[in-house]
Amino acid sequence: MGPREAADAATRAATVTVDERRPAAGGVAAQAVLALACAAQFMVVLDVSVVNVALPSIQASLGFDQGSEHWIVNGYALVFAGFLLLGGRLADLYGRKRIFLVGLALFAGSSLVGGLAGNLGTLVAARATQGLGAAVLAPATLTILTTTFREGAQRTRALATWTAVGAAGGAAGNLIGGVLTQFLSWRWILLINVPIGALAIVLAARYLVRDHRRDLGQRLDFPGAVLVTAGLASLSYGITQTQTRGWSDVVAVSALGAGTVALAGFVVVEGRFARAPLIPLRLFRVRSVSTGNVVMLLGGACLMPMWYFLSLFMQNVLHYGPWETGVGFLPHTLVIIVGSRLAPRVMEYVDARTLIVMGAAFAAVGFLWQGHISPDIDYLSGVLWPGLVISAGGGLLIAPITTMVTSKVRESDAGAASGLMNTTKQVGGVLGLAVLVTVAEVGTTTPEALTVGYGRAFLAIAGILGFVAVVALTLPSGVGRHRGPARGNSGRTVRRAHMPEESRHRAGRSRDD
Repeated sequence: MGPREAADAATRAATVTVDERRPAAGGVAAQAVLALACAAQFMVVLDVSVVNVALPSIQASLGFDQGSEHWIVNGYALVFAGFLLLGGRLADLYGRKRIFLVGLALFAGSSLVGGLAGNLGTLVAARATQGLGAAVLAPATLTILTTTFREGAQRTRALATWTAVGAAGGAAGNLIGGVLTQFLSWRWILLINVPIGALAIVLAARYLVRDHRRDLGQRLDFPGAVLVTAGLASLSYGITQTQTRGWSDVVAVSALGAGTVALAGFVVVEGRFARAPLIPLRLFRVRSVSTGNVVMLLGGACLMPMWYFLSLFMQNVLHYGPWETGVGFLPHTLVIIVGSRLAPRVMEYVDARTLIVMGAAFAAVGFLWQGHISPDIDYLSGVLWPGLVISAGGGLLIAPITTMVTSKVRESDAGAASGLMNTTKQVGGVLGLAVLVTVAEVGTTTPEALTVGYGRAFLAIAGILGFVAVVALTLPSGVGRHRGPARGNSGRTVRRAHMPEESRHRAGRSRDD
């Protein structure tokens, strides 16, 4: 973004306007939109982790070799991460409501196929299609919220609710998976999405406003989509393969090299050849977007693998069953929800940058504590107390990052920015887990050895989060802080857009933006 564009953006942001097509924030329609976005986000995030505790039951039911079950997890996560960028652009070009409905249909339909699968191949294919539906759906949910709720307190509360529900979906995956697997069948971890998705489709058709399609003379950037998807998938696959093949294996190294080349090609295509780039590179000139995504990448690499390692520790060392493991995660879930809901209230007094630093520091202390587990430790000392500190930090960390990344972009780029942010978080989780699994590798399965490996992973996470807190200090200050919505003469809530901050930084935004 050049100086003139920066000045125009500052002028537009400082102008008091009301979008008459937006439903009133406290009205039934607006609350229905918020509920729909949160329900869709919950399903999307839930299905990343819901299969973890069900893998032994799935293996026994379908009869495939041990060691192949990771594809049930990665089939979803890799496609989800790889196609999120395209999903964000689709919402921008073809309309948020239309793409939201398409994503719901893909997700619910593939869940039905996966729940009825009779072999591993069908299940993995269904999980991959689920990931595609999630990649279309996730950025649409965030874009719908940012265009329904005005910037300021309304949007901050909506984004905090969306973040809390998404975090709860990730945290509750093990609980819901354990309950359904133990008391019904592993198939219900997928089939449960079908009635929820069908109801969401009906409500979305009723309450979502049909937005006009953007300039359809622009074509989708398929070369960029192919390159970034192939690059992320190859990079993710390569790191995942190092778990079993090692870092010197030709397959793993080739995949890592191919992924790097593809991502470099993506940058070249987006910057020089794409007429309608998937991700406008000007977004990275916005400091809150570029640095915010670095923080999100590292945060996802730390917080998402936590559930994997804690689940294994509780089952392999503490000898809990699926149901007990799921219940053991319930306090973590509640604290994450509370932390996410508290974040916008705290941002009435401190800005997003301060809250991000605080959240990362809290989580780092929790992981440092948890890194000192031992085989004879109990649930309270080894899982609950340090886990609550981690969850509180994580709840405070993610919501302000979302506010930071989406606060300084044009509305026409909202889908691209949200797609980039969601991609960054998921890629961080996939790559972080792959790397941390190699850190935790001990070669044997005795409780003593496993505890040493899990402890190493937790200590590594603590170090990364300490680095996140330092990086977050370079984020712009003042973003997100507010004392309440401004009101115009008519009494309707209007956009404040942080007018004092915009006035103070108008001359400097050309450097940051």
